[in-house]
Amino acid sequence: QVQLVESGGGLVQAGGSLRLSCAASGRTFSSYAMGWFRQAPGKEREFVAGISWSGGSTDYADSVKGRFTISRDNAKNTVYLQMNSLKPEDTAVYSCAAKIGGLRIWVGVNPRDYPYWGQGTQVTVSS
Repeated sequence: QVQLVESGGGLVQAGGSLRLSCAASGRTFSSYAMGWFRQAPGKEREFVAGISWSGGSTDYADSVKGRFTISRDNAKNTVYLQMNSLKPEDTAVYSCAAKIGGLRIWVGVNPRDYPYWGQGTQVTVSS
């Protein structure tokens, strides 16, 4: 069983920055591929960013490329999402997800790829 807890959400003005954290349980975090997804009211959950278990591969949604950065610290069992130049359309509940194992370079972009999910953290960007 993998437990994920997100933190770092909040209210920020457009153009500002936030860093989300996702702390994972388990002694094999280094074997978890991790993803960040978001869901705005009335919309479907969408992929934001992902990182392979090796850390060697990352992927981003086109809407956040150049603004968001995903990273991981295996010593702290934590994955981060640094969000810069935030826009009102980034407002959503952000959730992290985990998948154990897989190919070294695998990054999942589909929510169905991930069996484990956190509860989410609200990010609100005001104009």
